Amino acid sequence: MTEPKRKVEKLVGVKGMNDILPQDAVLWESFENTVKSLLRAYGYQNIRTPIVEPTELFTRGIGEVTDIVEKEMYSFTDALNGQALTMRPESTAGVVRAVLEHNLLYDGPKRLWYIGPMFRHEKPQRGRYRQFHQVGVEALGFAGPDADAEIIMMCQRLWDDLGLSGIRLELNSLGQPEERAAHRAELIKYLEGFMELLDEDAKRRLYTNPLRVLDTKNPALQEIVTNAPKLLDFLGPESLAHFEGLQSILKSNNIPFKINPRLVRGMDYYNLTVFEWITDKLGSQGTVAGGGRYDPLIEQLGGKPNTACGWGMGIERILELMKEEGLAPEVEGCDVYMVHQGDEARAQAFVLAERLRDAGLDVILHCSADGASASFKAQMKRADSSGAAYAVIIGADEVANGTASFKPLRNMALPQQSVAVDHLTERLIDAMVASAEADDADEDTGGTPNPSDTIH
Repeated sequence: MTEPKRKVEKLVGVKGMNDILPQDAVLWESFENTVKSLLRAYGYQNIRTPIVEPTELFTRGIGEVTDIVEKEMYSFTDALNGQALTMRPESTAGVVRAVLEHNLLYDGPKRLWYIGPMFRHEKPQRGRYRQFHQVGVEALGFAGPDADAEIIMMCQRLWDDLGLSGIRLELNSLGQPEERAAHRAELIKYLEGFMELLDEDAKRRLYTNPLRVLDTKNPALQEIVTNAPKLLDFLGPESLAHFEGLQSILKSNNIPFKINPRLVRGMDYYNLTVFEWITDKLGSQGTVAGGGRYDPLIEQLGGKPNTACGWGMGIERILELMKEEGLAPEVEGCDVYMVHQGDEARAQAFVLAERLRDAGLDVILHCSADGASASFKAQMKRADSSGAAYAVIIGADEVANGTASFKPLRNMALPQQSVAVDHLTERLIDAMVASAEADDADEDTGGTPNPSDTIH
């Protein structure tokens, strides 16, 4: 007696770690291509660092008393050697580690960019996931406010290139360590006067990272933090000059901004300039990009004192904005869908498909779903749904005559044509060029071209 076959349970992905399906990948690729073109225009070079880094890199670089290190990191112990490892929650620390390890600053400043997945253990919500993706830039070895201004202006150009609107810029300066120390003492003294009103997060941070109390989202604390001592009032002449220099460059380039004295960012490594780009179109998760200057990080990670600034942006949030504003690109079909019937026709189809690809065309060659040869009608249905501009058809008659037929799929008024196989590539490209020119003429004149004028 045979045992009944057990039903295999279907596995699903980890919540908050999402698949990017083909219909969504088009938007991702469009965004990535736009970003890469922008970064190339500013002279930035790509750097790729590992997803897993030593845990100490983040505790030392980001700061132990931060939400990321205290609550959000995916950390584990390497079974091979007992080393504490963490899946990267952000990329700046890893990029700086790589720069120092490989002495990239030996021959001068560097402009670098990265893109890839990050990991934070938090409750998934719109545009914020446990595995999320960031693109960012790091300008290392540049001390002046001009570098800060350049990376901010890059963001503005990206919004323009993507067609996004309504993203506003907020700025602040965190000054230098000694200035923050003086402000810190006054801030703690001030907040101690409201001890009975502070929530648990604020009490926990009060003596370890009081600046982060100013970034609270608790409505009950808003009036308290609004009236708290402002770090800007503690800045010395050099820090003020840096901040004013940044503002001057932004104003001269017509980049609007608002100074937000409560803006502190979530990592301990920042000094001087900090900034965020914010939208009201994504609910509470309104920050789509942020960054600033982080000069102390290089020395904190074992390098010689140096300067650096950069930004990072969450790709999922930008794509949400693009969808919100109707900027998602349409899925483009291929150039040719190759239809064939019979063994000889299939062999010929493979040869012709490769010739067309050699000429730069995108070609889908029909393959059977069940091992049997599908009818011409079924294949033409597949060809049409593929979005292809043309179907190339090869059957027994075409094989016998040494020909191939091609049929326009997007303009049904144009006729199907038969051509010798040796001339298929040339004639098909001529037809595509003529069709494109006719479309352009139609847009310019508002008229409809005569089909006989579009095929030569």
